Amino acid sequence: MAGLLKRMIPKRFRKQEVIIPVVRLHGAIMAGGSQFRPVLNLAAVATALEKAFSMKDAPAIAISVNSPGGSPVQSRMIFQRIRDLSREKQKKVLVFVEDVAASGGYMIALAGDEIIADPTSIVGSIGVVSGGFGFPEMLKKIGVERRVYTAGENKVLLDPFQPEKEKDIEYLKGLQLEIHKVFIDMVKERRATKLAEDDTIFSGLFWTGTRGLELGLVDGLGDMRQELKQRFGEKVKLELVSGARDFFGRRLPGVASAAGLGERVAASAVSGLVETVEEKALWARYGL
Repeated sequence: MAGLLKRMIPKRFRKQEVIIPVVRLHGAIMAGGSQFRPVLNLAAVATALEKAFSMKDAPAIAISVNSPGGSPVQSRMIFQRIRDLSREKQKKVLVFVEDVAASGGYMIALAGDEIIADPTSIVGSIGVVSGGFGFPEMLKKIGVERRVYTAGENKVLLDPFQPEKEKDIEYLKGLQLEIHKVFIDMVKERRATKLAEDDTIFSGLFWTGTRGLELGLVDGLGDMRQELKQRFGEKVKLELVSGARDFFGRRLPGVASAAGLGERVAASAVSGLVETVEEKALWARYGL
């Protein structure tokens, strides 16, 4: 009701407060997700980004990033959507790093016209990693014989139930180098002359926000509220923008029909367990 009355008052008589929309991009970056296990990907954040950039009177968009990385594809898609909206709506993007913006999280942070990090946050990890488990000896011990039939000699590439093959590893490393080059090119394009002359920047190492400032990975140190007050005045108002949510307030990853709900719940439970393990491993790399 208060908001309605406020809109009825002519703009010249309203308090001159500046509203800055805030979008939170938090979590491990993964495709998929569900109502029961939301993850960070383009489908999950597209609506919030559209809403934020559609606020006409906002002089800038504030994006809070807290992610250990994950899918390079989803990371780049989120980055690209932010840049596209920034150009389309002519809005400056300020990215604020909380605990960590590493690997894919830092790739997303590159979408900011400026990156401000907490001095004790973690930034960087500009590299590519692939991981998994191998079980060939375990199968022998428990008396299980694996049978796989394929058309195509490479359809069982990196099969965890078979011994590693040198040619498989070489192929995977080739893919990693290609993705790493894309990441490096993005950093060089977005950070341009700000980067320090340091051979370790693209090595996969990560640093505190303080060291990240010295290396040119971020533009400043601080927190969102104080930084925005300094830029836009004490009357600045931060307005959190979120995507579509269900009856219980949970973020909706997409639209789905009621058909097959039981199957989706069961599938979500299984995939959620795998995602939980992967997510914990991603955060653990940075001591979180």
